[in-house]
Amino acid sequence: MHGSNKSVLLQANEAIVAGDNEGFLSHCTEDIRWTTVGESTLEGKEAVRQWMKTAYATPPRFTLDRLIAEDDMVVALGTIMGEGDGGEPTQLAYSDVWRLRDRKLAELNAFVLPTVRRS
Repeated sequence: MHGSNKSVLLQANEAIVAGDNEGFLSHCTEDIRWTTVGESTLEGKEAVRQWMKTAYATPPRFTLDRLIAEDDMVVALGTIMGEGDGGEPTQLAYSDVWRLRDRKLAELNAFVLPTVRRS
């Protein structure tokens, strides 16, 4: 079961990198709860869809360093290259803690931090 949960997340992340937001959403439950810790919580697939239109207008580039699965949870650790407020490339460290239900992504707690401190 753990391996299959990992594969669900890997397929979903491949869709994001390819700019296929609907492909990603096909791996999510209708009542997905997406929390970016310290920022906001999105409730439901439509809220995630609308957020992705802006946040992932340019698909982020992920580097996955580690994937850990236990029971209905999968934890991904890595870095993301995205665009900063001024359009400059920005590297972020992330830890995504996913809960799956019936082989679908049901809940995310995302911890995302810049890897370089600005002075």
